[in-house]
Amino acid sequence: MAPKRHKMNQRVLQDLKIRSGFGIFIYVVLSFVVVIAEDFYTRHTTFSIIFLAVNSCVCLFRAIHLVVSGKVEDNYLTLSKAFFFSVVMMTALTWGIALALVMRMEGELATQMLMIVCICGLCAGGVVAYIPNRWLSFSFNFAMTIPTFTTLLIYGLNPFLAVMIFLYATYMVSIAYRGNREYWKSLENELLLEIRSLEMERLSITDALTGLYNRRHFDEVLDREWKRSGRDKHTLSLILLDIDQFKIINDTYGHQAGDDYLRKTAALMISIFKRDHDTVARYGGEEFIVLLPGLDADQAFLLAERVRQEVESLTIDHQETKVRTTISAGIMSCIPDFQSRSDSIISGADKALYSAKQKGRNNVVIFTPAMADNHAQRP
Repeated sequence: MAPKRHKMNQRVLQDLKIRSGFGIFIYVVLSFVVVIAEDFYTRHTTFSIIFLAVNSCVCLFRAIHLVVSGKVEDNYLTLSKAFFFSVVMMTALTWGIALALVMRMEGELATQMLMIVCICGLCAGGVVAYIPNRWLSFSFNFAMTIPTFTTLLIYGLNPFLAVMIFLYATYMVSIAYRGNREYWKSLENELLLEIRSLEMERLSITDALTGLYNRRHFDEVLDREWKRSGRDKHTLSLILLDIDQFKIINDTYGHQAGDDYLRKTAALMISIFKRDHDTVARYGGEEFIVLLPGLDADQAFLLAERVRQEVESLTIDHQETKVRTTISAGIMSCIPDFQSRSDSIISGADKALYSAKQKGRNNVVIFTPAMADNHAQRP
């Protein structure tokens, strides 16, 4: 659940940054337009400098965060989110407080109207941009409008304008609420499709009975690892395992007992081959195959021998009967070369498995060159 939540939060934060990215440039441009229009800066120089400086610094922080967060967000998602929310609210408060102060300036009707138009546009744009997070959208709206609304009421400057600002803010809240619901419904549908797609992909590479990888997927992994190990000059080991006299289990106890035994054997192997880059697959009816990148023959032998020992003591209960058998394994290890096919390692492990069967089953054998000329078919 935690990785899914992290992924969801990461996606939402990424959407917020993308949707609001262009606004960073707009805030700076409009702030210069406001102070330059009607020579406002000549009459209120200190206010203009502070307004431009704060607005520019906040937008600069947002631009830096936009660049840096993409590189560190995986490890610092909570910090990145907190910083983003903070600078967004600072942007809204800068404009909201600036308008409230301008509304108290006498003889500045043109600048007041210009800032009101800017605030309405920025508020609408911001509310829509921050719809993925309902509370950020609400807070941005209120930070933009409440300072002016409060100032107009307290000082009795323009009650009717205060009412209009209140109605406008309320309308923005309704837009944010509806937009947020539509965003999350769309996101949930998208994630559901992604989950279903991943599930279909998983089913396409998985053996339905044992839950291990299937033969087709194993062949793809082998081909990829063969090339990689050959390129890096690393050892690649492969174990081919076959349950001894499995047909007797099916004939004596039925296919249900045989299926139970296969599932239990598969679970046992998963518990032994636990490295992330180990690949365990069901290769045939009662045949399993394991790919072990980076391990040599001796290391693979120890793991295969552990499987043999644990299968030897493995039992399943079937109609008050203890069902048991053994397993044989063949191993081949090599450093791949590009003159050989990837299935040559399977062929070598198959010959070693045949030798294990010839020795009376319940054995683990490592491939040797002497086995290369043995073309007999194993029983």
